[in-house]
Amino acid sequence: MKNREPWVVVLLLLLVTMDLTQYCAGSRWLQTFNTVIAEPRKSAHQFIQVSYVDSIQFQGFDSQAPNAKMRPRAAWMEQEPPEYWEKGTAQAPRLSLTNQRVLQFLVIENKHSKNEYHTLQELFGCNVANDGSFLRGQYRLTYYGYDNIILNEDLSSWTTEGSAAQDLMKYSETGGMAEMPPKTHLTHQVRPDGNVTLRCWALGFYPADITLTWQRDGKNHTQDMELPDTRPAGDGTFQKWAVVIVPSGEEQRYTCHVHHEGLPEPLTLKWEPSTTIPIMAILTGLILGTLVMGTVVYLLVWKK
Repeated sequence: MKNREPWVVVLLLLLVTMDLTQYCAGSRWLQTFNTVIAEPRKSAHQFIQVSYVDSIQFQGFDSQAPNAKMRPRAAWMEQEPPEYWEKGTAQAPRLSLTNQRVLQFLVIENKHSKNEYHTLQELFGCNVANDGSFLRGQYRLTYYGYDNIILNEDLSSWTTEGSAAQDLMKYSETGGMAEMPPKTHLTHQVRPDGNVTLRCWALGFYPADITLTWQRDGKNHTQDMELPDTRPAGDGTFQKWAVVIVPSGEEQRYTCHVHHEGLPEPLTLKWEPSTTIPIMAILTGLILGTLVMGTVVYLLVWKK
């Protein structure tokens, strides 16, 4: 365990950036609450993040809000540039995924039913003086209303409550939440206009950052391409695809390129015509031939 957790540095930098000392005197607490809510029969978890200076909420995010974004909750935060909010919005899915995986682990370890509501709350905090000097840090992981993991005041050790929390610490320390490479494949579909839709799939990967690109004859191709946002798969991983429309017969000129930190090297996929159609055609012909022959034999026997 490191002597100083990265989140402590991040929170201190955030505090200095906001120049909070002009608003209040004495030491202040900066706290962020991340909450994941799992509902029965729903693959997508709700993720809520709220950040406070003392008891004043200054920003928040709700994954189920229309056009979900990190948004200001205090007037003095509205002056932050768009890049600040874009970064906070981009970080939310990663934080959500990490907490989803922890929640799923605890549900399984505690043998709780997946057909019930489950809630996990994570608290980050730091107490700083007006001169920006660090006083103390805070971390707490709460499941079912009970504190499972607490960061001790020395910032280098933890207090765990229950065997599930201890197993979770081992799971995390041994890399149980490491990256997962995407499972990739291509699909081919003929369109009504005669062109072909090639879809490049990347499934079951973690973390969420991934790049899918199409190339035509070795050069980047963006014309007639569709690239939806990365989506949670509901099991703690993500999925994404990239679609390109190509002239029929030119599929071999296009390649899909996949970049992800879970891969030892980027992947290149090219559509290879499957033998499924010829085989099915042969089987269909054999079946039809058998039916015709059976009908002929039946008629001959019936006439006799």
